[in-house]
Amino acid sequence: MTHQSTATPRTIAFIGAGNMASAIFGGMVDAGYPADRIIATARSRETLDALEQRYGVSTTQDNAYAVSQADVVVLGVKPQMMHDVCQALTPAVQNRKPLIVSVAAGITCDSLERWLGGDLTIIRCMPNTPSLVGVGASGLYATAQVTEEQRGLMDEMLTAVGIVEWVEEEGLLEAVTGISGSGPAYFFLFIESLEAAGIELGLNAETARRLAIQTARGAAEMAFSSEHEPAELRRRVCSPNGTTERAINSFEEDGLRDIVERAAKASSVRAAELARELDR
Repeated sequence: MTHQSTATPRTIAFIGAGNMASAIFGGMVDAGYPADRIIATARSRETLDALEQRYGVSTTQDNAYAVSQADVVVLGVKPQMMHDVCQALTPAVQNRKPLIVSVAAGITCDSLERWLGGDLTIIRCMPNTPSLVGVGASGLYATAQVTEEQRGLMDEMLTAVGIVEWVEEEGLLEAVTGISGSGPAYFFLFIESLEAAGIELGLNAETARRLAIQTARGAAEMAFSSEHEPAELRRRVCSPNGTTERAINSFEEDGLRDIVERAAKASSVRAAELARELDR
């Protein structure tokens, strides 16, 4: 689902300028969003000075001041810190009533609403680490109060670092976690395994790693840019009774599809558990 972008740049405060938050606002600035409409906060002045120098954004160590200036507040602190940070921000948030965006895993909209004093518009976002290199995948959920203009602004923010997919039920963010949130690690493990297989077959470690990484990169790019679904691309590589077909048959006999499904479900279940733990 795509939404109309807002014409007037909004002032956006990033509370907690860690890797994910700085990837998002860095991508926005690189894509042309006005740096002077972005405020980043962190506890370390050294961190903020580096971000100011790299991106030209405004910075402060005062979270409440940043919120007082903002139309949109992106909460990028660790989930375990979120309750305390929100409680400290409640007066500023209630005075300003900005759009609240959380990129913290496991914190529900109900929890954020309660911790920040209520009567707010809230969007939850599950980005992933490839956002750091501009090819992220973000799943988003918006509460009923969020406007089309606000959704459009989120599209504008996050397409600067990858693709955006909206879900219409908050619980589906747990599925997003299982597929794309945790997903990069699955592919890293596959690359590791392919590299190890190459070494076992006699390649040196550097050659095996470079071949495995480039093959993963090329396959992902083909899947992304092709009009054909991944199953068809796989079939086109498999010559009858050839080398690739032999390998794919080995995967199928060992139950690779079931292994992947169980792993994604395990991640999704853990996301739901974390939500319950953090809500307490």
